[in-house]
Amino acid sequence: MRPFPIFPLLLLLLAVPAAADTPQPPPHAARAGGGPQPIGTFEDWTAATNREGGQTICYAFTRARASTPALAGRGDVVLTVTERAAGRDAVAISAGFAFAANAAGRLSVDAAAFDLYTAQRSAFVRDGHAAALAMQRGRQAVAHLPGPKGAEIADTFSLKGFPQAYAAIVRRCPAGKPAA
Repeated sequence: MRPFPIFPLLLLLLAVPAAADTPQPPPHAARAGGGPQPIGTFEDWTAATNREGGQTICYAFTRARASTPALAGRGDVVLTVTERAAGRDAVAISAGFAFAANAAGRLSVDAAAFDLYTAQRSAFVRDGHAAALAMQRGRQAVAHLPGPKGAEIADTFSLKGFPQAYAAIVRRCPAGKPAA
């Protein structure tokens, strides 16, 4: 009787937990068609590209490190910075729940604060360029948003690796040039 090859099985078992810990692109990225293409992982941030309306978009994202209070059934909370040829530094938060109409909030990056407006399940920074600049120098970002029952929710995001992820997406999708 031939012995069972254990080495390939061990490799497979070791790879499964690592794959489960690998950050995945935010849910809205996969819908754009063609699927996301990774650029790289930079500490707590992941950079990727995707096709949208025939154009390549570049984005960097991270998941919330902490959320208070905890909400049962809440989906992923993701902070994303997106670069398009026609639109730069779009900073958005996928909240994991639907906001009430005309809700507002703020994103604090260390001592700086930026206004957020909401639409359905996302919140957007009004001055994305200023927020992206602050995020490059900051240590953490905290989104203060209205929760489903009116209580304020605070989502905390690490900015470790953001400067490198941001540089990667700006290189891949430079201003004024549609990326191929």
